[in-house]
Amino acid sequence: MAILSRIGNYLSLIKFSHTIFALPFALLGFFLAVLDAGALPLKDLLLVVLCMVFARSAAMAFNRWQDRDIDVKNPRTAVREIPAGIISSKAALGFVFLNCAFFVLCAGLLNPLCLWLSPVALLVILGYSYTKRFTYLCHFVLGLGLALAPIGAYLAVTAQWALLPVLYGIVVLLWVSGFDIIYALQDESFDREEQLFSIPVRLGTVNALRLGRILHFVCAGVLVTALLLQAQLYPEFAWLSFVAGALFLACLVYQHSLVRPGDLSRINLAFFTTNGVASLLFGGLCILDIYL
Repeated sequence: MAILSRIGNYLSLIKFSHTIFALPFALLGFFLAVLDAGALPLKDLLLVVLCMVFARSAAMAFNRWQDRDIDVKNPRTAVREIPAGIISSKAALGFVFLNCAFFVLCAGLLNPLCLWLSPVALLVILGYSYTKRFTYLCHFVLGLGLALAPIGAYLAVTAQWALLPVLYGIVVLLWVSGFDIIYALQDESFDREEQLFSIPVRLGTVNALRLGRILHFVCAGVLVTALLLQAQLYPEFAWLSFVAGALFLACLVYQHSLVRPGDLSRINLAFFTTNGVASLLFGGLCILDIYL
């Protein structure tokens, strides 16, 4: 039971359930590559999933380690595992190094290009944790880190670049940046007092929400472009992918209806539930569309 409890602590540390945000897009990138390669390499599928898990675990654990001195001052985050003393900072940092090593190993087992690019990916996803200390663009760095998912998964199979997974990467970049701005609203006062950087601190609540809407509006345009290109390149895709796109965009609209200036009470519903459902629906239905 002690081992299970410890595992649960680490899963809580990295918010393992949030892997659901980018994983469906990574799997979509993988299956797009499968269509181009003409084969389904199950070994590569397993390695792609492992890369996603190890990379995200490293990034989240490093973020918690890097922010431990900040988190202990914030009533919202003081209950997290490191400031609460559940996991020591030394153990958390060791967990980061372990996941980085496994990520590079899995990337190397995919192909040489993925191996060479793995340090670049780690630089982006680990570097995000420093950005709130010096730039208001921290939300976009987070978005960039998750945007690597569909691109990296495609490279894992083909070792070649292609426009469609890059477009899906841009979709993820705009989507994640927009909802992270919304999520950051709950720490606006604290961040301002601690002289931390965020869009809500820079623009205020009203304008931050407006920017989030603009980003998601542009995201919608890129998503439609990607779906049209997908239908042109792959006859395997049909109407279900457009239904998936419509549901994804409906979730974005619903998300913005939940959060208003002066009422952040439903921000967790907007951030966790709505975005998780959006990603699952889109990625799952698009992959299903290939095999119908």
